[in-house]
Amino acid sequence: MVRSMTGYGRSSKTLDDTTVTVELKAVNHRFLDISPKMPRPLLYLEEKVKKKLQPSFTRGRVEVFITVEGNALTKRHVKTDWDLLDQYINQLREAKARYELVEEISINVLTKLEDLFTIQELEEHEDRMESMILSCVDEASEHVISMRVQEGDALRQDLRNRVETVVSIVDDLKSRRPIVVDETRERIKTKIEEYAQAALPREDSRLLQEVGILAEKGDIAEEITRLYSHTEQFFTTLELNESIGRKLDFIVQEMNRETNTIGSKSTDSKISEWVVLLKSEIEKIKEQVQNVE
Repeated sequence: MVRSMTGYGRSSKTLDDTTVTVELKAVNHRFLDISPKMPRPLLYLEEKVKKKLQPSFTRGRVEVFITVEGNALTKRHVKTDWDLLDQYINQLREAKARYELVEEISINVLTKLEDLFTIQELEEHEDRMESMILSCVDEASEHVISMRVQEGDALRQDLRNRVETVVSIVDDLKSRRPIVVDETRERIKTKIEEYAQAALPREDSRLLQEVGILAEKGDIAEEITRLYSHTEQFFTTLELNESIGRKLDFIVQEMNRETNTIGSKSTDSKISEWVVLLKSEIEKIKEQVQNVE
């Protein structure tokens, strides 16, 4: 199955007076990279969110945005350290008596003393909130996967069409090959005759064999065979029910390698023209494969 690496999903749920919203945005990436972003009191859920999503995604960068609106998540209150305050008061009174100070101990003095007052956040409905958030993550990921599958169907058809175009061009190369081999052999033979200023004797099999070897060096039969093999592998891979992006990328690299070899071997103008078309089509396939999970 072909799945795209791009997609978007959103889910929202309400608990009492608090609304939780989870948004997932998936884009292309060589590996799987899950990046959750959430309010500070929820940071303890980061690993749980990642583990929740990992079975559903194999490649791509998945950004998770969790927002909470309302008061159910946390409440804040001020806590006073009374024991410490008693010690401060006793020490201040002792200092006042020892040094005959006349000023009274004021509130302003107390508020400046360290560690007397702290602000704490009280977590409420933690279990229910966690369950609701993870449920939203599940629903949002289902939306992303659905979008990826839909885009994957379109990608699959486009890739099939482009690879079929590649096969058609390879068919042209195959039909042209025998003509080019004969022309190359005759051209080499003619060059040798011009150099020797005499016709090659028909019975000189060794010399004719050398001419044949030189002609074979420019032969593209092996590259054509491998290109056919790569296109068959490509079609087969498109039907696999697994993550296929990396495998397709490797096959496309091999197709490009064979095409470059054909271009470097051939001196035939028609083959050179087809090589340009072939490289152009393979480049388009490569760009599309970058979107496949």
